[in-house]
Amino acid sequence: MKDTTLVIMAAGIGSRFGGGIKQLAPVGPGGEIIIDYSIYDAIQAGFNKVVFIIRKDLEEDFKEIIGNRIEKIVKVEYAFQELDDLPAGFTRPEGRTKPWGTGQAVLSVKGLVDGPFLVINADDYYGKKAFKEIHDYLVQEMDEDASIYDLCMAGFMLTNTLSENGGVTRGVCQVGADGYMEKVTETYEIRRNGDTLSAKNEEGEPVELDLNRHVSMNMWGLPAKFINELEKGFPEFLASRKEGDIKSEYLLPQVIDRLVSEGKARVKVLETPDKWFGVTYKEDKQAVIDSLRALIASGAYPEKLYQ
Repeated sequence: MKDTTLVIMAAGIGSRFGGGIKQLAPVGPGGEIIIDYSIYDAIQAGFNKVVFIIRKDLEEDFKEIIGNRIEKIVKVEYAFQELDDLPAGFTRPEGRTKPWGTGQAVLSVKGLVDGPFLVINADDYYGKKAFKEIHDYLVQEMDEDASIYDLCMAGFMLTNTLSENGGVTRGVCQVGADGYMEKVTETYEIRRNGDTLSAKNEEGEPVELDLNRHVSMNMWGLPAKFINELEKGFPEFLASRKEGDIKSEYLLPQVIDRLVSEGKARVKVLETPDKWFGVTYKEDKQAVIDSLRALIASGAYPEKLYQ
């Protein structure tokens, strides 16, 4: 059986870590946070290592709140996403305060994964099926030696990924009849208005969407060699920025979309019926607590994890 790694992007959780930051608020009956449930599901699916991507200044607090606890049940390593961790010849522009996006985040695990791995967000609940589907693809179907990148993603239905408390950003996918992704487009401010949706593109213009479209929730299955592609593309991204731009991000879905359009990657969409929930807004917390209570009552999870 191949070794498989769960990579959790947690570098964007904020500077007030442990002081009430929404992504780390306890939501389970035993004080668990959302990351706990993702790790639990991943271990059950067969993943045998976890890499946390965090900021160096949060390392001590992060280990105290979750890392030291998880180390007792699965192998854990840490990668660090830093604002100033840039290729030779580049410096942080004045006024830039945030890291460089999910592409830079995944690039930070270079040297820590030597086999296929799954990338997820720290503050999203994905459901059990997606972890199992992706794990099985990584160990049974992924061709790591293919001439093009062999990738996979969890394909959620848009209707199952919306917040009742405001707009969300999703990677809206176009999927072919063969089950492979043809295109993914970052789409912003997606809101449900009764039976209809409103949304905006990158330029802020309105776009039409269907509730039954597949979307990416940053849950990607990748071969280890894909990190080399991110390393090659990062300086190209930095060089292409307009003067004075302090907000643009090197985004993993955009890298993958470009590779697909160039015929350099294929992405198998593994459809999941599970309902996402997360803490996009602080008002989402109670809905997350209620959803987890219902899952525990149904027998999906024990009252306290890892016991």
